[in-house]
Amino acid sequence: MLSSLAAGFGLGLSLIVAIGAQNLFVLRQGVRREHVLSVVAVCAVSDAVLIALGVSGIGAVVTAVPWLLDVVRWAGAAFLVGYGMLAARRALRPTGAALHVETEAPPAERGGRTMVATTTRTAAVLTCLALTWLNPHVYLDTVFLLGSVAATHGAERGVFGVGAAAASLVWFAALGYGARFLGRWLDSPGAWRVLDGVIALVMWGLAFSLVLPVFTG
Repeated sequence: MLSSLAAGFGLGLSLIVAIGAQNLFVLRQGVRREHVLSVVAVCAVSDAVLIALGVSGIGAVVTAVPWLLDVVRWAGAAFLVGYGMLAARRALRPTGAALHVETEAPPAERGGRTMVATTTRTAAVLTCLALTWLNPHVYLDTVFLLGSVAATHGAERGVFGVGAAAASLVWFAALGYGARFLGRWLDSPGAWRVLDGVIALVMWGLAFSLVLPVFTG
């Protein structure tokens, strides 16, 4: 049982720890300290649901409906392009004051400077849901790959799935709450413009990678 749990944790962590749209969004929210608990919870619960679907064997059912992944592919690419455009706009035309993230000051004001929260909880949750559920790679990793490996563990495939879900929770919690320590390097408008510029480029690159197989395959 412990070996299946460890295997699930290790494989789940190896698939999640990569630069992607979801991780970048969690990182950004963590640095800004905006709705971190909600964002981490959405990511971890979503992954747990997808892993459960994969472990239950639903991947074989989805394989029989290939057009479903195509719908998700194009919807995800469109969303990533749009989110990248918003990030690029923030990079080119920043609004509001710099976000100061000192550790002990209250959220409304730190160091005598007013905080500017630009993302509502609803917007953060909806964005996180879109970045998760409109990403075909999420299905490939959790439903198909993890589901296939879990099947090799026989009666302990459920334990394997628990390990993978635990890895997701640990990673997103560490990323969301650990990101605040980057605040000292992002405590200026210029640094945030660079970060948003990187986010825009990554989002567009991911969108391109989603649709490229359609034209090359």
